[in-house]
Amino acid sequence: MDLIKSIFIAATGLRAQSGRMRVISENMANANSTANTAGGDPYRRQIPTFKAEFDRELRAHVVTPGRIAVDKSDFSLRHEPGHPAADAKGYVKTANVNSLVEMTDMRQAQRSYEANLNIVRSARSMIQRTIDILRA
Repeated sequence: MDLIKSIFIAATGLRAQSGRMRVISENMANANSTANTAGGDPYRRQIPTFKAEFDRELRAHVVTPGRIAVDKSDFSLRHEPGHPAADAKGYVKTANVNSLVEMTDMRQAQRSYEANLNIVRSARSMIQRTIDILRA
């Protein structure tokens, strides 16, 4: 396999994981959000997706960010009668974001990003060694 081609393929993985980390960060930032008004809905967790595409120029399958799906799971309820977004029973809807799940997803995305980065570094190193050998 061509080393330059490897770098371009790994770069698509870097972009995909970078987008995934951005969505996860947004989820984590809104984990404790509530609705602004009584009966309203708070932040709803987003789920990044990917799709495999064939790149004609590279003649290889690459990963690209897909659409961002919305998590349809139920909101959590917290009893806070004095909150402006509380319903008649005093319950406030909170975001359907589980911080533990988000941290696990973030760690997985970070490891995938690092793996793709290592491919780029290794390919660059091999190219540099080849150039050094040819110069000698």
